[in-house]
This record gives sequence, structure tokens and C-alpha cells, in this order.
Amino acid sequence: MIQAFEFSPFSENTYVIADDATRDAVIIDPGCYEQAEKEALSRFIDEHKLTVRYLLLTHAHLDHVFGVAYVKRKYNVKAYLHELDQVIFNDVPTRCAVYGLRGYEPSEIDEHIKEGDQIKFGNTVLDVVFVPGHAPGHVAYINHAERYVVGGDVLFSGSVGRTDLPYCNHADLVNSIRTELYTLPDDYVVYPGHNEPTTIGKEKRSNPFVRP
Repeated sequence: MIQAFEFSPFSENTYVIADDATRDAVIIDPGCYEQAEKEALSRFIDEHKLTVRYLLLTHAHLDHVFGVAYVKRKYNVKAYLHELDQVIFNDVPTRCAVYGLRGYEPSEIDEHIKEGDQIKFGNTVLDVVFVPGHAPGHVAYINHAERYVVGGDVLFSGSVGRTDLPYCNHADLVNSIRTELYTLPDDYVVYPGHNEPTTIGKEKRSNPFVRP
């Protein structure tokens, strides 16, 4: 089961993935900023009787980490992030001040993940792939058994992640999409950090920013 929530003024997608057999679950990119958003997330988890095992981050831009402290405290889980994005995470309080966002609660990353790691919960396995460009330590999580990608801000429906922010690199982004995502079968569903899901095949055929 995959459930998406659209949170914060940035319309960021937070995902809950649950193993159907065991009800073990992970939360990916908790962008819940307002208290009502945090409660909506926890209410869903309670209603479906899920046990949260991991808090996973694709990258550390502020809109993807607003709820890190809340989720860690609520579910007593560790937060996982690629080491190269630690500098982004450390700068979130400053970025929030720039945007006038006063509700962010600082937190800490507990474990660093890397290319080739696997996240296992219940009978579900997520493979970690390194896809830098939008952020230096950006990763995506791929479920090959169920044929989907939780890709953060790398590949969108008809678009790609922006690269005009600090530590971004457009050439790296294009390379990540071509080598790590476009090499997947066409029917793999991409669950992005913003907007609606898409498929690898659709983006290979029609994405105007990156061709195979």
C-alpha cells in the first residue's frame, strides 16, 4: 500500500508505504508543517494499524523535512539520509528563516544511507539508488517487486527537479535520470516529490527536459 499526502505551502508529497502482510511501514519525506497535517499523517497510520519502522528521506530540502522531529518523536524511529545531503539538512533552519517559516522544529539525522543499501520492512524491500543533481545526496527508493520508484524531486510528470539552488548540478541531474531511472522498465510508476505520479515509459517518450 502506498498513500500520498500533499503537505505544506510547497505542496510536497509525503508517502507512507505499508507492507500488506505485516502492516509494517515507512514514512518517506515527511513534509507535514502544520499541526493539522501532522495529525492527518498519524490518523492514517492509526486507522490502518500500521507500525512505522523507518523514516526515510530522498533529500533534505526544507519542504521534505518539516516533519522529521515530529515523526521521530511520535514513532521512535531513526531518520535516514545520504551523507552528502547533511549540509542541506543542517541549513534548514536558515532557509526557514529566509522564507519566514517559524514552525520548523530542528532535529537530527541518525543514519546515513548510500547507493546499494536495502530498506526491509515486513516482506517489502526498497533498493536505494543515488540520483544527485537536484541535491548532492539525493536518493530514490525502488521497489522492484511492485515496480515503482519513490523519486523525490528528480523526475516529474513532464518536468524535472530544479537545479538553480545551492549545491544543485543540472548535468548530474540529467545523468541520474538517464542512468538510474530511464534504465528501468517502462511500466515502473514514479511517485514524485510534487504533483501526480507518472511512469518511466511516459517520461522517456514525452519529457521535454531529458530524453533517453
